[in-house]
Amino acid sequence: MQAIVLDIEGTTTPISFVYDVLFPFARQRLSAYLADPDNAVALREILSRLREEWAADHAPAAAGRGPAEAGHYVLGGGDVGGRGGDVRGSGGDGGEGDGDVFDAQAYVEWLMDLDRKSPALKLLQGRIWEEGYRRGDLRGDVFADVAPALRRWREAGLDVAIYSSGSELAQRLLFGTTTEGDLTPLIVRFFDTAVGAKQTPDSYQRIAGELRCSPGRLLFVSDVTPELDAAKAAGCQTLLCVRPGNRPQPSHGFRTIQSLDEIVV
Repeated sequence: MQAIVLDIEGTTTPISFVYDVLFPFARQRLSAYLADPDNAVALREILSRLREEWAADHAPAAAGRGPAEAGHYVLGGGDVGGRGGDVRGSGGDGGEGDGDVFDAQAYVEWLMDLDRKSPALKLLQGRIWEEGYRRGDLRGDVFADVAPALRRWREAGLDVAIYSSGSELAQRLLFGTTTEGDLTPLIVRFFDTAVGAKQTPDSYQRIAGELRCSPGRLLFVSDVTPELDAAKAAGCQTLLCVRPGNRPQPSHGFRTIQSLDEIVV
């Protein structure tokens, strides 16, 4: 084994921290963040990406094929997020025709409701969380076995990386503010979906390439079986992490662990 790549949610960090702390924090502060003129520069790229994603979601409805996806954010028909096509000054701008509008806040809330792995959403959440970490309102949460394992693996000469759907910024903030201190020096790379989707084998091959490691010498640990299926298809070693509060997963024959202490190098 040359490298260990860890998922975050349900592997290094309790699912409850993500769903009961981070996600509500971002939702509660979304409107204020979008409206704050001090965030205009940071929002420029995020809003551009969001509008591209919105346009892709909107296209089927605009072509008369019905809403692109189910949900309270109705694409097309003049109803955006149930707000009658409201265009917010926080980044929304008018479209080409009646009802063809982009409401940044409504669209982001819709993405949050779906738990969509949207790169633009993840980047925006990371920026909102950054403010929270900086003010001390947030602090990274990891299981007790994580910090000792990271130190042990690094001392053994292994490269340790993180792969999560959350943005690289969000990952660094979480691991940089734990009760065990700043753990980021123990992690050589942070990968997000810019490298590819987590359920796609090519993503793991790219990660192995970035780490200059053959897939067969890379161990990927996650609490989600379809991600492990993809990593296995890429030729990687795999472990299914079973933590308190994790959603039940079909084993698919994967070896399971309940603590990172079980990984012997």
